Amino acid sequence: MKTWLITGCSSGIGAGIAKAVLAHGDNAVVTARRPETLSALTEGYPETSLAVKLDITRTEDIRSAVQAAKEKFGRIDVLVNNAGYGYRAAVEEGEADEVALLFQTNVFGPVELIKAVLPTMRAQKSGVILNVSSIAAARSGMGSGYYAGSKAALELITDGLMKEVAPLGIKAAIVEPGSFRTHFYDTSLKGSAVKIDDYNETSGKNRKENVVNLGNQPGDPEKAGRVLVEVVEGGTLPKRLLLGSDAVRVVRAETEDRLREIAEWEHISSKTDFAAGE
Repeated sequence: MKTWLITGCSSGIGAGIAKAVLAHGDNAVVTARRPETLSALTEGYPETSLAVKLDITRTEDIRSAVQAAKEKFGRIDVLVNNAGYGYRAAVEEGEADEVALLFQTNVFGPVELIKAVLPTMRAQKSGVILNVSSIAAARSGMGSGYYAGSKAALELITDGLMKEVAPLGIKAAIVEPGSFRTHFYDTSLKGSAVKIDDYNETSGKNRKENVVNLGNQPGDPEKAGRVLVEVVEGGTLPKRLLLGSDAVRVVRAETEDRLREIAEWEHISSKTDFAAGE
């Protein structure tokens, strides 16, 4: 039986992961800024679930959540950094304080949680860390530069982390979901108060007030949860796990475009090398 610590469980993919973990028979420490929203998840699992308050931007909450998990279950086997949100703005419209909060939530908070669980995992000589990113890290869009940047930062930190902890018996992986039927496009999406008219016909069309959540995204959060449990139980993790056929399509196309560009510009890129004998 494994013990999972999962952030952002009040809805969406986080809730889907929590449901799958508990149904599988594992322990789940489920977290949210308002733990009272988690009762539907923990009901029926009094012995294997624990609801904990966790605002990922607050160091004291991070420490308390990790301590509560260890006190209840004695160990932490799987950390899932899922909590996060989106932010829409042209790069020029980005508000410094709001962008800083975005990165604190999507990057620096998850990193602090990783640092908080690693001593336990190192002592166990085992553990799994799953950092939930987005296909935005592979391909940004107009108005999504800051959000995509935060997810790309989390991915490259994870890339370094997985190499550092592998010799210690700990695994880390990136999870890249496509579009899922969640609240990402409504309650989990923020936007800049700055509006520059020159962007009205480009990134302006993607501003928060112009986004309507139709609820027709292809991804099922509960299936995502079951897939992650299956992958963790399988023991072998990819470096990046795409979730959703749309994620596979988008990331494949972006990767192929990048390879074509490398080939097209290779003759220029190579001009910076020292010539033989220089």
